[in-house]
Amino acid sequence: MAMYDNANTVTTSFDLQYVSEYLIQAQWAEMIELKKVISTLAEKKKAPISIFDIGIGNARVPKHLSGIKDIWELIEKYDGTDNAQACIDLSNKLIADMGIGDKVNVYLFDAAKLYEWERKYDLILCTWFTPGNFYPDDFSFETYNPKEKRLQLDDNPKFQTVFSNAYRLLQPGGEIVLGACYIDHDSTRLKQEESYRKMNMTVITDELDSFTATKEGFWSQRFTTEKLLRYLSFAGEENIIITPLDTYGYAMQVRVKAR
Repeated sequence: MAMYDNANTVTTSFDLQYVSEYLIQAQWAEMIELKKVISTLAEKKKAPISIFDIGIGNARVPKHLSGIKDIWELIEKYDGTDNAQACIDLSNKLIADMGIGDKVNVYLFDAAKLYEWERKYDLILCTWFTPGNFYPDDFSFETYNPKEKRLQLDDNPKFQTVFSNAYRLLQPGGEIVLGACYIDHDSTRLKQEESYRKMNMTVITDELDSFTATKEGFWSQRFTTEKLLRYLSFAGEENIIITPLDTYGYAMQVRVKAR
């Protein structure tokens, strides 16, 4: 089963009663940083900006931004994609309920095919740990056994393909914002595993993997700064800004500026 194929599992993953406090705090931390980026880009452009959200999920980000008039006025257009119909359905319901369809549109679309996308944007988002959800096409959730053949992630072609193609969609002066991203160390791994078990999932990875995956088809990669710089080398290290989102090494935000 591919990630987010099951509507019930998707709903559970967004239900805060099943979500750990670490994940909830990371949501708010990344929103604080995101508002700063939106304000900076709009001020630089001297006009409202266009936003493209890769993995919009349940439309949490436009929901919160639209509730802040000062920020919402800085956004001209907000397009979001997701590869799960369950997420598109949740997003469309929220957009209709909140009456923000004049700015927000969502599309069922696989981010691995961003080379087909033709529009360009001032800001491209991939939030709440979604950057770590891009796993190799040949990964098997049913049969993975790290003790027999461990997956090494010195490179992640899916991640690199998605974001190198996204980079081409930036307007001059634009940015990609990846946040939050899990920081790769053991305490974060344990928190990831705790979160999945709280949602009644079965973890299939161990302490030597640099990602956490479950039998139910969920995948979350952890990153070091060095690995992110290597994955995002198409942008040039001088155009990448990495900001911690907490004081305990759980998550970081990554800003990738257009050349």
